[in-house]
Amino acid sequence: MAAQSGAPHRALRLVLKAGRRAFSHSQGAAAPLSAQQLAEKIRAEKQEQKKKQAEVPKDRVSRRVQELAQLTKQLQRVHPNVLAKALKNGILYQNKEIVVINKPYGLPVHGGPKVKMCITDVLPVLAKMLDGMKAEPLHLCHRLDKETTGVMVLARDEDTTHQIQQLFKTRQVEKKYWAICIGEPKPAEGVVDIPIMEKEAEGNQLHYKMTLAPNYRMSSEDGNMFKVRKHRDASMAVTQYRVLSSSSSCSLLELHPVTGVKHQIRVHLAYGLGCPILGDHKYSHWNKLAPQKLPKAALKRLGLEQVKARHLPLHLHACQLTLPAKNGSEEDKIHLVCKPPLFFIRSLQRLKLEFPEIRNSEPKQ
Repeated sequence: MAAQSGAPHRALRLVLKAGRRAFSHSQGAAAPLSAQQLAEKIRAEKQEQKKKQAEVPKDRVSRRVQELAQLTKQLQRVHPNVLAKALKNGILYQNKEIVVINKPYGLPVHGGPKVKMCITDVLPVLAKMLDGMKAEPLHLCHRLDKETTGVMVLARDEDTTHQIQQLFKTRQVEKKYWAICIGEPKPAEGVVDIPIMEKEAEGNQLHYKMTLAPNYRMSSEDGNMFKVRKHRDASMAVTQYRVLSSSSSCSLLELHPVTGVKHQIRVHLAYGLGCPILGDHKYSHWNKLAPQKLPKAALKRLGLEQVKARHLPLHLHACQLTLPAKNGSEEDKIHLVCKPPLFFIRSLQRLKLEFPEIRNSEPKQ
């Protein structure tokens, strides 16, 4: 009996010993990582992420989507110093009063609730890179939409800022844009002179858009035009346009906005001429928020499927800006020129659209 009663006790001791060993192993596994181990782990995860990003999809459409999807992400994940250096390397012109940058795609001018990085954030850093640690932050003279690329003027001091802002306000600054549009406007050259206002768009989701507020309407009875009272919230908006090149489904337009109303070019092209800008998902519809519907011919040439059209960026580029000379001389005007970004040029090539040669302004020290 004694031998039999000792067996359970030995078994119990073995179980307890095994449990202690298992507990000690689990404690070791849960031990915090050292600083070196943590750094190595983070480094390995980043390398794996880079490897995945570097992998080129075999499918042609997937490759195109990956290329377009990376446009908006590349500048939102960098340190302000890295972004400031990128802007510095892309300077188009500078003198003692102004610095002119090539605004990249997808970079907002001002901050907001969902904005991780904007141009305003890096102006102090850019100023120090250009003029030393004691330099005053650069100042914004005007703005461009987040999705618009091209010429953007910054001032080195507040007095110059107010002077240039006054030039824009009094329409003394000559502006030229290029846009790739869906369809071809008729006539091929003209002026859109229709006021614009912001209005709530009816649909499943509550949202606001800029829209046309025409001074004239057509009678549904006899088709005659009649004048209507101007809306108190409407702003005068005038845009000159000219077709530079066209294909079966798209066209390249040169645009001169005489006024500077919010989203003026986009609204005039989409609602005034019926030719929305390629990649303008906001103004391709009125009462819904949805990706732009593209013609089959355009999709084929762009190497995309309609379900992936949401990745197309806005093809609107501020290619030239001319500042008047202080002495009023035509010869002393400052002509600021900026060639389109790579994605814009590639779309032109894919759509078989021709455009004039253009070179960036030579930066001055």
